[in-house]
Amino acid sequence: MILSPDDVVAAAGRLQGVANATPVLTSRSIDQRLGGDVFFKAEMFQRGGSFKFRGAYNKLSTLPDEVRARGVAAYSSGNHAQAVALAARLFGTTAVIVMPRDAPEDKLAATRGYGAEVVPYDRYAEDREAVARRLAEERGLELVAPYEDPLVMAGQGTAALELLTEVPDLDVLVVPMGGGGLMAGCATAARAIRPGIRIVGVEPAAGDDTRRSLVAGSRVTLPGVPRTIADGLQATVPGELTFQVNARLVDDVVTVTDDQMVAAMAELFRRAKVVVEPSGSVGLAAVLSGPLDARGRRVGVVLSGGNVSPEGFAALIGEREGLA
Repeated sequence: MILSPDDVVAAAGRLQGVANATPVLTSRSIDQRLGGDVFFKAEMFQRGGSFKFRGAYNKLSTLPDEVRARGVAAYSSGNHAQAVALAARLFGTTAVIVMPRDAPEDKLAATRGYGAEVVPYDRYAEDREAVARRLAEERGLELVAPYEDPLVMAGQGTAALELLTEVPDLDVLVVPMGGGGLMAGCATAARAIRPGIRIVGVEPAAGDDTRRSLVAGSRVTLPGVPRTIADGLQATVPGELTFQVNARLVDDVVTVTDDQMVAAMAELFRRAKVVVEPSGSVGLAAVLSGPLDARGRRVGVVLSGGNVSPEGFAALIGEREGLA
């Protein structure tokens, strides 16, 4: 088995006292609007601003000392970059991160702020994994993949482990899907704790590679990088390992538009007083806009991150509200 519930429990032990046990938030007004009970796992309050720290730290914590000392490499649009950079700093080693030239400036600045070296690439013309692997080989670094690693998946799954420990009687678990690592870990934990829970992934409408793959019964590659404001969910094909896990455990994958993401961001700010980035808002977007019916259900929604600049957040919300 690629990933077991015991792997997630072991990751939780490594993360204890290092990662934040993020809060579970509720909103009476959102519950009344939807006719159900929604519980938000607020990963924007995780170290590094997203769930990614869980997987990155779990991976680095298992590396032999001599391997870790040589340094690590990664590729990311931003959140995994920050997570690996922070984890490397905590372990006293170095990190080199391959990031797209058009990555949000605040994510680039945060990654450098944690002490990492950033190597830019063109996301529409270059293969980021190939660039990172070449750098890792040239410099003798350990490559920390964003999702294609059981240790990374296990770390991400601790978010659901915490959520279901606090709210054990959930009917539905809703998780954002990019490469599938967060879902693989969360689904593994959730299915073990509550076998009858319904597990639903959410993707951007422009980047529904996992939804198409589940329909086809095998991994489907999109023709190009999805054009969406959800920069953390721009995968063109599900991970090979993550898809094996998710094809077995996930009940459904639904999609939301960029406009629906912004509406969810605005609703969370208005009702719960929290800021989420577009990628982190897709779970609530799916519940608010209709693909998921929360009526009479207890629904857990993973808000995967909050790494959006004040200017970017204001521009997105202002344009929707007619204030731009």
